This record gives sequence, C-alpha cells and structure tokens, in this order.
Amino acid sequence: MDVSGGSGQPRSGNDEPTEPATGPAAPAPHDSTARPLNPPRPPAAHQAPDPRDPDHDTAPGRGDGTQPPAPHPPPHGPAPDTHPDRALAASGHGHGQPPPPPPPPRRPRGPGGGLLMGRPFGVPVYVAPSWFLVAALITWVFGGQLDRVLPELGAARYLVSLFFAVAFYGSVLVHELAHTVAALRFKLPVRRIQLQFLGGVSEIEKEAETPGREFVLAFVGPLLSLVLSGVFYLALQPVERGTVPGVLLASLMISNLIVAAFNLLPGLPLDGGRMLRAVVWKITGRPMSGTVAAAWVGRALAVSVLIGLPLLSQSGALGTTAEDSAGMGTVTDALLAAIVAAIIWTGAGNSLRMARLREHLPELRARTLTRRAVPVETTTSLAEALRRANAAGARALVVVDGHGEPLSLVRESAIAGVPEHRRPWVAAGALAQDLTEGMRVSAELAGEDLLDVLRATPATEYLVVEDTGEIYGVLSAADVERAFVKAMARPS
Repeated sequence: MDVSGGSGQPRSGNDEPTEPATGPAAPAPHDSTARPLNPPRPPAAHQAPDPRDPDHDTAPGRGDGTQPPAPHPPPHGPAPDTHPDRALAASGHGHGQPPPPPPPPRRPRGPGGGLLMGRPFGVPVYVAPSWFLVAALITWVFGGQLDRVLPELGAARYLVSLFFAVAFYGSVLVHELAHTVAALRFKLPVRRIQLQFLGGVSEIEKEAETPGREFVLAFVGPLLSLVLSGVFYLALQPVERGTVPGVLLASLMISNLIVAAFNLLPGLPLDGGRMLRAVVWKITGRPMSGTVAAAWVGRALAVSVLIGLPLLSQSGALGTTAEDSAGMGTVTDALLAAIVAAIIWTGAGNSLRMARLREHLPELRARTLTRRAVPVETTTSLAEALRRANAAGARALVVVDGHGEPLSLVRESAIAGVPEHRRPWVAAGALAQDLTEGMRVSAELAGEDLLDVLRATPATEYLVVEDTGEIYGVLSAADVERAFVKAMARPS
C-alpha cells in the first residue's frame, strides 16, 4: 500500500532538521496587530482593478478583475485603523507603547518516521514504533502455531517466529520499494518509506500525471508480492515440509499471497483502490471522480471487514476451532477487524481530502495574491514610507538601492512594533529583512509550484517579480494561508 503525500507538509525525513513552515502547510501564528497600510478604496471607474489593490478580491483564480467580487471572509482581529499614518499601529495597547512582538513561528514536529534503517534509491526507510509491537505479537502468535507443528523446538520456536516476523516485513519493504522505483521512474518524488502497523507506506509527494501511470504505480506493489510468493513456493519444493525451513518458506509464501490479495481489494487507500481510481479517471477524464468512487468503495470495504471478519472467525472459515471461537479468539478477531476497518476508513477519507486539495491548488496564484508595494530607500523614515504607501494604495514596503534594485522587505510585524511618535526618526531600512534568493518569487507561479517555493524558503513575506525582473509586489504567507483555507472550504 502506498500513500500519495499531500502538498501541505515539509518534505523532509525524520533524520533531517525541519525548518519553520509557513503558508497553508503549517499556518503561521496569527498576528492581531497586522493591518493593511491603507483604508479600502475602490478603483476608478475607467481603470481596471489591479490584483494587488487591497480592495481587490484576492480569492484564488481572480487575476483579471473581470468577475464580480466574491464576499470577503470576516476580518481577523480588530478593524483596520483608518488614520493614514497609523495603518500598522499597535491595537489595544495604548499609551504609545509598542505591542509585544509576535510569537516566532512554531517549529513543526518531525514526521514521526521512527528508526531510520537506510536509504535505498535515496529514499529514507523508517521503522515506526508500532512495528515493534506488531513484531512481538507475530512472534507470540506464530510461536504458538510452531509449538503444534514443531513441538521439539521448545523455547527456540520464538527465535524462529521472530525471524519470520522480520522476513515478513522484509517482504513488505520489497512491496513498497516497487512503488518507490516506479514513482522515481515517473519522476515523482518519494518522501519516505515507513514500515508500521499492518504493513508499510510509500509517501509519494505528487500525483501521477496520467491514469495509466497511476495504474502502473499502484499495480507494481501487489505484483512484487505475487512474485515473492512464487519465489518462496519454488524455494519450498526441494525442502522437507516438516522442518523449520519448510515451515518458514510455506508461511512466507502464504503471507505474501495474502498481502497481494488484500492490497488488490478495489478501495482506497489500498493499491486496488488506486487502480480503480485510475480506471474511473480514464473513463470520466476527471481524477476527482475516480477518487470519489474508489474512496467510497474503500469505506464499504471498511464496513465489510468490521462485520465480516468476526463472522468468518465464528464460522470456522479462518481455521479457528470451536473452542477458540468461544474464547479470546473471538475478542482478538473483533479487535483486529476494528483496527483494520478504522485504517481503511481513515485512509479513504484522507484520500478524498487530498484530492480536494489537489483540485484547488491551481487556484492559488502568486499574481492574484500579491500586495501592491512601494519602493523606498534605506534612509527613508518609516513615517514618510507609510505616507507614500497609503497615498499609492499600497500595503507593503520594499527597500531599494539608488538604482532601484530591491534589497530587503519591511516586515509588517516590525512596523507594528514601532510607536507612532518614533516613526519619523526610524529608518525603514532598519526594520527590513534582507532578501535571499529564495525570497524572490515569480509572479507566474501557481498551485503546487508556488507552495514548493514557499516551503523551500520559509518566511513571512516574499518579493514577487515579473519575468523581466521588475518588482510586482509583496506576497504575504498569511495571505496564501487564508486563500488556501478559503479554496478548501468550497465544495468540489
């Protein structure tokens, strides 16, 4: 089973430091002191609205200003101060005192990958803590079965059982590596492989471009499990059945066959569900239709497992005796069925959410979310810079050199921390953050490409430039976050 990762998390393994995230992937702390630099003003009747105007609708997908504006969401925090020289003044602190500085962005927790085992094909492989619990359970249960088949082993049967547990998850790793190799072949980045409770997960960061590739990407995992089952079957032929090698090979053959059959069930998040999604995608031409169909089949499978597995256990179809069915065996089967059903149900729901995210990502465009900015020199006083910004209807300040080349960005939080009576004596350059290469964003970026750029260089503001190098404006990570949330709230 593999999981295509969403666009909203940092793509780093647990073995690598994680930078503070901004934007929709990790919402930045809300700063109640942030204000627009100017009061809302409608464009002139003869002038087309500029996407960077503060009153222009910045909802994703509105770049040309030709559609009627959509209702804006309720503003965050108090209403903007309409005094032209107090556009970013502190709110609610009084006595001319600056507000407390905004809290720094919280460093997100790592992905919780567990123990790093290696990096085949450059992809980190982790063993989750839950695996050790499952390995212990397999060792105990399989050891009890060995006691009936090979009673002469005694306590050594648990060492054999532990070897089986490790070999079985080695087969699961081969299954996941098949997904990984196929994804890399299609130039799809793979974040990591994780061995965990009831199997493994290959976290593929991007979606396949065509339904054919999606089908192949999903099918190679069960195919490799079937191949492994055949390999163990061939290896079993010259081995005596009543021996330790014979029992291990037979068990590995059957377990890989079960893994292949289970993953071929046609419901998300299983591989068979992704294959079904690819088929529906090919027929309808819409990946979202395929996801909806496969996700609801997955939820039906979850209900079937929850109800059917205990019934099969009680009927003896799973090889249980009447004594087991009346005792702890029934409780164990019911608990296992509930866990498996919950995993399938949750995975199907996550697949629906990820599909909605991918459907709306193209609506996030740097050009429509950018704030208009005015250039100021380093020595320009903050009061004068704010006066120019409000006169031009801008909401951001860019510090430039004598030739007009951008040097840095004046942060909103820094402006809010300067009392009004000190602004004539504070230089705008003293409040600016130096521009790094990653903080220059093309105005043509949109969707997942835009989010990838923002994740690569976490910041609160970015300079947006045209392809010619001309300054277009400033993009706030908070604006991207709000547009992201607004887009996700709309029905698909």
